[in-house]
Amino acid sequence: MSQTGASASPPDLNPANDDRPIATGGAWDPPGFSWALFEWARNPYYIMIVIYIFAPYFAEHVIAAEYLETGQAATPEEANARGQAAIASVTKWAGFCAGLTAPFLGAALDRGGRRKPILAVVLGVLALMSYLLWWAKPAGEGFSASQAMTILVIAYVCYAYSEVIHNAMLGDSARASALPAVSGNGLAFGNLAGLLIFIALVVMFALPGVIAFPLLPEEPLFGIDRSAQEHFRIVGPICAIWMLLFMPPFFRYVPDRGRKGADWVQAAREGALSLWRTFKRAREYRDVITYLGARMLYADGMAALLALGATYVALFLGWSFLEMIVYAIYASAFAFLGGFVGAALDTRFGSKRALIIEVVGLLIVLAAMLSVSRDAIFFGLIQGGTVWNGPIFQTVSDLTYLSVVALLAIFATASISSSRSMLVAMAPAHMRGEFFGLYAIAGTITVWMGPLLVELFTTWFKSQRVGMSAISLLFLAGLIVLLRVKHNGYARDEA
Repeated sequence: MSQTGASASPPDLNPANDDRPIATGGAWDPPGFSWALFEWARNPYYIMIVIYIFAPYFAEHVIAAEYLETGQAATPEEANARGQAAIASVTKWAGFCAGLTAPFLGAALDRGGRRKPILAVVLGVLALMSYLLWWAKPAGEGFSASQAMTILVIAYVCYAYSEVIHNAMLGDSARASALPAVSGNGLAFGNLAGLLIFIALVVMFALPGVIAFPLLPEEPLFGIDRSAQEHFRIVGPICAIWMLLFMPPFFRYVPDRGRKGADWVQAAREGALSLWRTFKRAREYRDVITYLGARMLYADGMAALLALGATYVALFLGWSFLEMIVYAIYASAFAFLGGFVGAALDTRFGSKRALIIEVVGLLIVLAAMLSVSRDAIFFGLIQGGTVWNGPIFQTVSDLTYLSVVALLAIFATASISSSRSMLVAMAPAHMRGEFFGLYAIAGTITVWMGPLLVELFTTWFKSQRVGMSAISLLFLAGLIVLLRVKHNGYARDEA
């Protein structure tokens, strides 16, 4: 069957037992725009805390430093491994908690009351946990390592819950044919926000006093002390304040299809029973379940890239702190474009074909990324060398890797957008929250798989490059399963 956007409409968009009107607006109408702006407000937490800044800081300057100071690690390499293991432990426990509970939350949302009050509580806790990270200090000051890890786990689970609720409200923000654009806009806005915050961090805290440049302050602003790693820790309060500043439009304009006065206890009970029936009747939703299995596999590969990619390039190419910050800004800029690319591919080819293009693109880009070493590119076919004597990215290998990372960021963000819009198209409208709960499982319950494969391959072959290549197995497996999914795509609205 055809996978294009002109195919039949998704099933059960307005079931007989649901008299609430379906959305008719476009991607840039207030509901659709505000739904996307939610990610502008929330996603910097994931970009700053989970990926680029706080997690590497915590692994190196808190966990690894503590192991070295107490003599529990004999070498810096062993201490760094302990730090990486601590971050993996946070991800493991957070994924375990979210994976076990998010589906029940989603199922209850389909039957319960207003969603926005629940979302407000979840976001409030997330903002509080983010703010508290300021006190995750090195050298045993502030929170202990275990306390900081607990804060990170709570924040991660709240982030997952907010994603379930937010995604479940996607179908209410615009008409069906506009949803790919709404979803893509959200990813674009989220990455643009991260880009702007990165630039601000560099200008206000990282470069002052390091290089002389017009308009740069002579010292870090607001009394930030880099010797106490405050330029790392400040991202927690920044993300918390940013979130609270930009959330109001979502609560003002996005419709809340929850029923006023509904009994949440009854909704949770009915949702759990319905979730059990969904598992028992999996054959009736075979394609949705198959798609979620495919998404689990390629999303695990993506999670491994996000968790380990920055560490890989820092060690393999020997990039400095400044290079890593510029790398993060650069990747965020292209990830911003990836949201629009995902929407365009969805609209042109339909969600399934868009995902196939994106996953194949990720496989090709991963191979190109691993072809780069310090001295050569394309697995030694072309020798590298120094291009210029500037402060960053001096070699052919550095510049080639940056070019590859641009495509990686685009395809990665586009795949997230297409994954989300495909589930909205496939899941029955009155069960979207439930299926987005299962979607959360697909993205969290096996999040350990990618890092485990990388660890095993690295150990067996004693090679970082071969270790990272293991991620391709997850992309390949996800692609094979995705090809088995039957999906007709969105119906195009008549003008």
